[in-house]
Amino acid sequence: MTFVRALLNLRSLRWKIVLLVGLACTTMALTVGVLVHESTLRRSMNEGAGKAEAALDLALRDPSASHQDAPVPVVQPGELPDALLRQVEREGRGTLYVNRPPAPVYWAARKQDGRLYAVDVDMTADLLTRQALDRHMWKYSLLTLAIVVPVTVLATELPARRLRRVARTARRITAGDLDARTGTSRGGVDEIGEIGAVVDSMADSLRQRIASEQRFTADVAHELRTPLMGLVTSAGLLPEDEVTDMVKDRIGVLRDLVEDLLEISRLDAGAEEPRFRPVVLAELVRESVARAGATARVTADETAVAETDPRRLDRIVANLVTNAHRHGADPVEITVAERTITVRDHGPGYPADLLARGPQRFRTGAAERGRGHGLGLTIARGQAAVIGAVLEFANDAEDGGAVATLRLPEEGPGEVRP
Repeated sequence: MTFVRALLNLRSLRWKIVLLVGLACTTMALTVGVLVHESTLRRSMNEGAGKAEAALDLALRDPSASHQDAPVPVVQPGELPDALLRQVEREGRGTLYVNRPPAPVYWAARKQDGRLYAVDVDMTADLLTRQALDRHMWKYSLLTLAIVVPVTVLATELPARRLRRVARTARRITAGDLDARTGTSRGGVDEIGEIGAVVDSMADSLRQRIASEQRFTADVAHELRTPLMGLVTSAGLLPEDEVTDMVKDRIGVLRDLVEDLLEISRLDAGAEEPRFRPVVLAELVRESVARAGATARVTADETAVAETDPRRLDRIVANLVTNAHRHGADPVEITVAERTITVRDHGPGYPADLLARGPQRFRTGAAERGRGHGLGLTIARGQAAVIGAVLEFANDAEDGGAVATLRLPEEGPGEVRP
């Protein structure tokens, strides 16, 4: 099917190559055909003129031979073509090819002893030969094109397949699969192999950079955890007043940030292992909203049950609700239907950059979306991937409010679809 789709893409590189090859073959066939036609025509005219001159000479030397060839009468000037007459008047002799019904002829004329003698030679056989040669040239040129074009289409399949493999690999790398490689550089290096090698090298470099970033995030989080615990303990010993409350609030924000960084480092490292069990979704959503200290209007199918990791699902819902309150506007609405959980707010909506590229750490997307570190949605998407769910972000078509949709997998571990 991939080959058929690529074959039907008339704008592909394959058809451009086929078009160039076809044009080259056509130009070559036309050039050769014209050269052969002109060469044959010149040879035919030379031979026709020689035959006419020889017939005239023979008839003048041996009048008795006139029964074997065309008669050689004494002719009047009005009986000959004007061009031949002018040539005879200038040079005393001349030849001329005339292609007109009933048959093409080659004239030879000469003025001798004050008299004008002329003879014509039938050129019908020569004309038919040249016409047959032209037909054969056209026929075999078309036959050559009919062979060359399909062969070119098949010959371009291998480089086209290698280019498609490079494109697929680049798309996989863009989607986050940094282990994807083109495999096109084996068996010699050509232009496509060079492109594949560059894409592979880019993937290696990107993976190393991301791994370095992940290690740095994990190291920073771990290094901050010890002094942070000391700050939390010290803050608890301070006397209760307004300054102390402010210090405790900032320490709490810092503690949450460090915990988020540690969670992201575990997600990046693939160290998270889900523990699945049957969960009543409506009940879990209400508890998550309450633990997050937020308010939301929940519309739920009370019978909706899914086999998933309740701790991670709670984390996802809490982050989505917190993000809706922090960056959106009331009312925040949550809808639970079968295996789908939708969180919607009535704020300015998600910024275009987030919709195009997904959530990115330490980026809130736009100033009007308020304060924050941009980690909540990043963690939510990472935890969704751990439990096999899909988290999608969009803006409401009516008022532009942000809409986050979590789709749990159709089958969990141990479930069998009826």
